[in-house]
Amino acid sequence: MSWLDRVRKALPFTEKRDTPDNLWTKCPSCKEMLFTKEYEENQSVCPRCDHHGRIGADARFAQLLDAGFTILESPKVKEDPLKFKDQKKYPERLKSARAANPHPDALTNALGKIEGHKVVLGVQDFAFMGGSMGMAVGAAFVAGADKALKEKCAYVICTAAGGARMQEGILSLMQMPKTTVAIRRLNAAGLPYIVVLTDPTTGGVTASYAMLGDIQIAEPGCLIGFAGQRVIQDTIREKLPEGFQRAEYLLEHGMIDMVVHRRDLKAKLASVLEFLTAAKAA
Repeated sequence: MSWLDRVRKALPFTEKRDTPDNLWTKCPSCKEMLFTKEYEENQSVCPRCDHHGRIGADARFAQLLDAGFTILESPKVKEDPLKFKDQKKYPERLKSARAANPHPDALTNALGKIEGHKVVLGVQDFAFMGGSMGMAVGAAFVAGADKALKEKCAYVICTAAGGARMQEGILSLMQMPKTTVAIRRLNAAGLPYIVVLTDPTTGGVTASYAMLGDIQIAEPGCLIGFAGQRVIQDTIREKLPEGFQRAEYLLEHGMIDMVVHRRDLKAKLASVLEFLTAAKAA
C-alpha cells in the first residue's frame, strides 16, 4: 500500500450528502437562481424582477380560496374520438400528462369562497398539455357554469392555454361556441362571470371564454393573444410595437380592465365580487 493510500484511508471522510434536485429555481425572466422555498412562499413570483411564474390548479386554489373549499369532480368525456396519432398515440399522451399532474385534464373547478363570497373557481393548468382546450375542458367549463347557476354564485375562471387541442381536431373548436352559450346562461341569470388571464392565454381560448368576462383581470406581464407574434408580423409585414400582446399593452388599449399583482389578486377579486353582488341586489 502506498503512503497516499494509507493517508487517504486514515482521513475521517464523511458520506456525501444528497442535495435535492429542486432546491433551486431559475427565474425565466431575469435568470437569477432562487431558493425554491423562497420562490414558492412568494406565490411563485420572482422577488428580484417580479416575474409571475406559472402555477398549477392546486396552488391557485390555495392562493385564492378561503380554507374549506371543495374540488369538484371532472366530467367524463369520450377520449380519443378521432383515433389520433402523431409521434405518439393520443391516449399515450393523455396517460403521460395524467401521470405528471394531479388532475385528469387541463381545467379543474372548485367550490369555495373568496373572502366570504361564494364562487365556483375554474383553473386551467398549462402543465397539462399546454392547457389545451379539448372536449374535457369544454365539459369542465360548462359543469363549472352549471354549478354556479345551481349555487347562485359567480363563476371565476383563471385561463392558461396554448389554444385548442390539435388531437381532437374540429371537436376542440366546437368547445368555443359551447362555452360561449354557458356564459350567456350566466349572464341571463344575472350571475358574475370574471376572467383572470394568466401566462399564457392564447388561441381558441382567447377567441372564446377568456375574453367574455364581465370583468377582465390579468396578471402582470402575461402573454395574451390569438395568433403568435411572429405569425402576425410575417402576415402584415410590419414590426410590432414593444410589449405587444402583453397584459400592460392590452390594458393601455382597452382590451382588459385591470392588471393585478398576484399578491393582491384575492383581495381584488373579493372587492369586484362585493361590487357586482351589491349591484345585483340593488
